[in-house]
Amino acid sequence: MTRVFLTRPLPERVVAAAEQHFEVEVRQKTIPMKAAEMRAALALYDGVLPTLGDVFTADIFGSSDAHRCKILANFGVGCNHIDVTAAGDANIAVTNTPGAVTDATADIAMTLMLMSARRAAEGERLIRSRKWEGWHPTQMLGMHLSGKTVGIVGMGRIGQAVAKRCHFGFGMNVIYFTRSEKDIGFPSERVGSLKELAGLADVVVAAVPGGADTRHMIGTEFFKSMKTTGHFVNIARGEIVKEAALIAALQGGRIAGAGLDVYEREPKIPDELIALDNVTMLPHLGTSALEVRESMGLMAVENLKAFFEGEAPPNLVT
Repeated sequence: MTRVFLTRPLPERVVAAAEQHFEVEVRQKTIPMKAAEMRAALALYDGVLPTLGDVFTADIFGSSDAHRCKILANFGVGCNHIDVTAAGDANIAVTNTPGAVTDATADIAMTLMLMSARRAAEGERLIRSRKWEGWHPTQMLGMHLSGKTVGIVGMGRIGQAVAKRCHFGFGMNVIYFTRSEKDIGFPSERVGSLKELAGLADVVVAAVPGGADTRHMIGTEFFKSMKTTGHFVNIARGEIVKEAALIAALQGGRIAGAGLDVYEREPKIPDELIALDNVTMLPHLGTSALEVRESMGLMAVENLKAFFEGEAPPNLVT
């Protein structure tokens, strides 16, 4: 029987679906796999269902294409932790789970936008410290989102879902920076550069894929171009932002605030970032809803099932 390895515990419904078709082994650790574990998985299983943090580099695949494993069915849309070119050279297919993550990730973007603009995390910390002295007219004044301009870096599925919520939910003006013009069904404007977007937006939302092409695309010059009243939100990948530059911008009051769900070296968070009151931080909750994680897992299982039945997986990356 086909052997499949799940690199992390997944919802019961997903494991049960996998067990209907494969001999399944579930790794019980919740931390990313080490290099030796990944090499062993390629040697011992016909298919592997990895996820964020399981970094399959070219070195892991080596120079051989004789691995028992023939497919990595990634749990998640982003595959920047897998060297897909090296996987292809090793005769290993890679799939992902697009679509299932879109709305949940966009919802987290809106959560962070509101929390940062309205200083919600700072307010909760004030309550918990028992130092709140009661309401007054100039207490913790933030920014009203309705009618403001949102600038979206990247206009794929998630970027468009964020834009839709901003336009229809808050009456915000939508501008975006991406390689090509997008027709998203409601008013929006593509700007010519990141610097232009930074200068026009009241809130910037990063929604681009991770990888070498986007690493540190947002740094010192970007934050210098933002309004001092502006807020920056990252729901994409931590490495697209030069974290030291973001910290400096927040420390110096160059921008008003930030909302982060991802980090450059997660789960390691710089002490300087944690010390700041003008940043809202979540522990990578973008898709953290049971229904969403089940959908992602079931999509990964469908990719595996199709592959081993000799069909093209629905979500083939390479």
